[in-house]
Amino acid sequence: MSLYHEAASILDETRAKKCSIKSLVYTTKKGKEWKSDPKALFALSTEAAKWSEVLAEVVGRSGVLGVERTLSPTLALVLTYDLFLSKRGIALPASHGLNAAVSKHKARLSAELTKARLRRGCATIDELRVKINGGSVLSDGKEGQRKVPRHPRWVRINTLKTTLEEQLAGQFAQWQSVPTLREVVQAASSREQVYHVDEHIPNLIAIPSGADITTSVAYRTGDLILQDKASCFPAYLLDPQAGKGDVIDACAAPGNKTTHLAAVLAESNARRETDNAQGGKIIACEKDAARSETLEKMIKLAGAAEVVTVKAKQDFTKLPPTARVAANITALLLDPSCSGSGMVGRDEDSGITVHLPSTTPDVPTVRGKKRKRPAATASAALQPSAAPPPAVSTTEEELPPDSADDTAEKLTARLANLAAFQLRLLEHAMAFPAARKIVYSTCSIHPEENEHVVVAALRSEVAREMGWRVLRRSEQVVGMREWHLRGQRDEVAAAVGFEVDGETKGLEVDVKEVSEACLRCDKHGEDGTMGFFVVGFVRDVGETLASNGNGGVGLVSGDGESYDDTNGDDESWEGFAD
Repeated sequence: MSLYHEAASILDETRAKKCSIKSLVYTTKKGKEWKSDPKALFALSTEAAKWSEVLAEVVGRSGVLGVERTLSPTLALVLTYDLFLSKRGIALPASHGLNAAVSKHKARLSAELTKARLRRGCATIDELRVKINGGSVLSDGKEGQRKVPRHPRWVRINTLKTTLEEQLAGQFAQWQSVPTLREVVQAASSREQVYHVDEHIPNLIAIPSGADITTSVAYRTGDLILQDKASCFPAYLLDPQAGKGDVIDACAAPGNKTTHLAAVLAESNARRETDNAQGGKIIACEKDAARSETLEKMIKLAGAAEVVTVKAKQDFTKLPPTARVAANITALLLDPSCSGSGMVGRDEDSGITVHLPSTTPDVPTVRGKKRKRPAATASAALQPSAAPPPAVSTTEEELPPDSADDTAEKLTARLANLAAFQLRLLEHAMAFPAARKIVYSTCSIHPEENEHVVVAALRSEVAREMGWRVLRRSEQVVGMREWHLRGQRDEVAAAVGFEVDGETKGLEVDVKEVSEACLRCDKHGEDGTMGFFVVGFVRDVGETLASNGNGGVGLVSGDGESYDDTNGDDESWEGFAD
């Protein structure tokens, strides 16, 4: 039946391109090219994705994929979802090949589902359903009842095209303003029209999770952008200023952070009183061709094309810091590939994580004995100046999100690879001679990708040579300075204790200063955000920078000659693309 094959293709594309299920069903195809009913297709794809962490574990441990060669991992997910979790079961005759391929393993799959449920501390499927949906069982123990979800829907007002005041008087004119986020969260299940203006990020509001603005004119024209609050931290913390050089967004697709950078820069331009103080552009790098297309569409829709230049198929790590185009780069935003462990599965925010089952059952060969851990750890991979392992890649497709079948050993090795790549990206950014500020972020909850990478970067040779340090809490923009969740001090301390050849080496790190400089967001916390980490780096370059007379900043050589890219062309850049 086409429904299951089409749902599987939706999940494959969502995983590969990091795009939303809704956009694939209703925008890309516009509901016309699907053989299945778009509403049924969207519902099945969304629910299967939501349950994929559990179902990947169930299917993977059952060994079904090793027997049924006609089933792909995503096809097995959607069929298993309907078999056990939908009201009507598999919408195919019992004699149909797809139905039979799964149903004949029902006993084994059911046993694995029971084990997966018990491992999550849930007594019933209804209790597990509540947990999957982002709630928890009520204190009175009643099953199947959902606690109010903790995640509102975050809406960024795109100031490139409109203002907060215009939208509150227009799109949200009939809505009620409430003073606390809790009131928005409590209204989520009733779809009450209330909003809360965020106190940390300008031009950001929270609305109930049940509210749908995707059909509104304001959303379709790019006036409103769905973006998690935590995802707004990097651009706001970087705080690009007009007349102070250009910005590189090193890992730009799908474009939310890029367009936010453009809005912040445009607001800075608007505050300038004289034209010669204005200026600055954003250069958005994206290695993957398909994601580059998504990025360009997003930038055009958001009205950011005048300030953002997209360099499609451009691998940032292959752009030499000494390149002519880099002479005016004073700020960099790095949001690299990561484990995605902080994602909360909000499809509309393109934050859904599709977990895939293993094609071979993950069954321990020896029971009752501890497994040996690999010698290599994420911490060991973060030795300054150490070459990254060959497995490190610069593409997200080769660095998939956390999977339910990850063992502790697999996760440790995978985090080591990710952290090595993230450190290499940071060291590359620190080598840009005119750079004065870098913001690094991940949607990960693992310290191996966060505090450990920060300390390793500070202790790297390039950081010492160029004079990089963390952007102290007292130096951060007011909303970020007031954010209450900071870095994990014990993890910073553990990272500072790294040894090279048996002895401690590198830059002395102030554990308190570094941990306070880092910002964290809790996954499933009371702040209504996904799990996230962000930190800023700065260097005091003093007189090594000078105005190039075009509203930017150029690197000044020893003989006083200033280099800039004002009159250059794109040919030098294109030479670095794959």
